[in-house]
Amino acid sequence: MKKVLLASAATLALTGAAFAGGHESEVKIGVILGFTGPLESITPAMGAGAELAMAEVTASGALMGGMAVTPIRGDSTCIDAAAATAAAERLITTDGVVAIMGADCSGVTGAILQNVARPNGIVMISPSATSPGLSTAEDDGLFFRTAPSDARQGVVMTEVLMDRGISEVALTYTNNDYGKGLADAFAAAFTEAGGTVTINAAHEDGKADYSAEVAALASAGGEVLVVAGYTDQGGKGIIQASLDSGAFDTFVLPDGMVGQQLVDDIGSGLNGSFGQYPGTDSAGAEMFQALAAEAGFDGTSAFAPESYDAAALLMLAMAKAGSTVSTDFAPFVMELANAPGEQIFPGELAKALELIAAGTDIDYVGATAVELIGPGESAGNYREIEINDGVIETVRFR
Repeated sequence: MKKVLLASAATLALTGAAFAGGHESEVKIGVILGFTGPLESITPAMGAGAELAMAEVTASGALMGGMAVTPIRGDSTCIDAAAATAAAERLITTDGVVAIMGADCSGVTGAILQNVARPNGIVMISPSATSPGLSTAEDDGLFFRTAPSDARQGVVMTEVLMDRGISEVALTYTNNDYGKGLADAFAAAFTEAGGTVTINAAHEDGKADYSAEVAALASAGGEVLVVAGYTDQGGKGIIQASLDSGAFDTFVLPDGMVGQQLVDDIGSGLNGSFGQYPGTDSAGAEMFQALAAEAGFDGTSAFAPESYDAAALLMLAMAKAGSTVSTDFAPFVMELANAPGEQIFPGELAKALELIAAGTDIDYVGATAVELIGPGESAGNYREIEINDGVIETVRFR
């Protein structure tokens, strides 16, 4: 059953290493993100968010007797499952990471989970893999995500559209686990709410010309075009082709399409377009943004806060278990993320470690007001945005 650790000979053998693992001077955590590929413009802030948490814990000297945390990066490419699997395998077998912050895109995350994490007994916390299919994936209790499922995003996107009086849309999605999962979730929610999806069509990434896809979308009609794609790939191509042909002039942008680079590349053609991505206006969000600014990156960038929280939960779970062995600390992730306990915010990881050492319960609120439900995923808060004059403006939170 999902989220129940399987008692096995391998698990029992690993627990014998817990004491030794908890008394090394260094622990390595993998940071697997699409540093190249269709999301490469937003992954730098994600990596920086995770590594900010690791640096904070190292500086505290409070993790199991002063253990230093070393991030080791791996490139998921976002879209190449074989490359992502190889990167994860290398991090575990060659570099010796004991946990993975990642991956990012849903397809490669699922591949790493099944082909690398489960066979090696390694915990993964993804900050951005949102496919509803991951909610029911077999994971031996090793997989969590600080981002909500797209089953939730489909409902939120429907609310955004209905609140704007839009009841008829065309829909295109990148042809992979993320795109199809989000498109299906949104289409079901929008239809149930009384809306009409005139066309629900896949597009392939990596094409030089999207005029044929846009012609089909335009023929079906719709007040706006929902683009469930990637900022640096086919999603951008669909938008540009739509603007060039006059097919659509307003676009709905879910999480994979929200990035400043896209706004800079498209320019004024995105004025008035809108969308949403995971985010909250909690006190922790403001704290994280201040820390990020001091560290030199944008704390409001998509999935950067979720990356900080994912890394923080990995390290706090290690402290709670007194071990760096994944099968020892995995059971504590959900406990630490949820009430009851003393609330912990960004910049307070040293305090959290001290409380854990003293046997005091904590409730890790973090940068995203994280609350893990059912299958180990975020319940889901969203930032609604609109683009005007080259700026991604926050309209409200949902």
